[in-house]
Amino acid sequence: MQYVKLHAYKSLFIAAALCLLPLSFGQRHQSYDNRAGVPEWQVDSEFKKDVFTFARVRYTSTRGGGGHGGWGYGRRGRGGGGWQTDYPDAELNFAYRLQQMTSLKVNPDSVVVELTQGDLFNYPFLYIVEPGRLIFLEEEVTALRDYLLNGGFLMVDDFWGDSEYDNFHYEISRVFPDREPVELPIEHPIFHMVFDLDEKPQVPSVGHAMGARRAGYANVSSQGPGTEEVHYKAIFDDNGRIMCIICHNTDLGDGWEREGEDEWYFREFAEKKAYPMGINIIFYALTH
Repeated sequence: MQYVKLHAYKSLFIAAALCLLPLSFGQRHQSYDNRAGVPEWQVDSEFKKDVFTFARVRYTSTRGGGGHGGWGYGRRGRGGGGWQTDYPDAELNFAYRLQQMTSLKVNPDSVVVELTQGDLFNYPFLYIVEPGRLIFLEEEVTALRDYLLNGGFLMVDDFWGDSEYDNFHYEISRVFPDREPVELPIEHPIFHMVFDLDEKPQVPSVGHAMGARRAGYANVSSQGPGTEEVHYKAIFDDNGRIMCIICHNTDLGDGWEREGEDEWYFREFAEKKAYPMGINIIFYALTH
């Protein structure tokens, strides 16, 4: 049986000697060209493989509506939109903040992975964005199930409303037909790993938040009817470990990617919500 390589990561921060620093506004990027201005740092040559690497999943998605059983119909493809949303600035910024604010050793470079690639087990954390039009291929269903049951962790982010959730629920049910996502209470340790959060963070896209603010809306976080309540759901293994966290009606990735576009958005959403929740998720994933 093959297990995800977690042991090396744990040794790097098991004492949790965190160096929490205030965030400064200004990580703005328009395109990816030689790291797009994100500061780079050196990884100890003796521990090149013992660092956290942000791994984004490339997946197939519908283009032009629908999904399986009412979802999943439409043209399919891996190009454009879907898995590439916020790429690569979200993970470049997040990696920088993660190594800046904690004692975790972080790879300054991210990777894009396929669920069926042979070395997937080298990455203990996977990120899927915008799963509202996602379709798992049959071989990906099997590969993801094996990965998660053998110690891997999946974070799903940035999808809104019932129809997008229904599509993802259909697909993840193919992976785990016997396991239903469970809503996490605020008391769950994942909300208190590094940052002690008193509410489940809802992060809107920067465009929606700024537009709602200009219009004088009281609620600038939700994105239309049916998105008012943020959900953090989880799928557990037989030992009670979270294998998959489902961040619904929120867009943590936009809080990372777009942190430098507006100082109000940075202070209200990137600094207070997107980074704290993201860091909590990473630390949970690598210590459980």
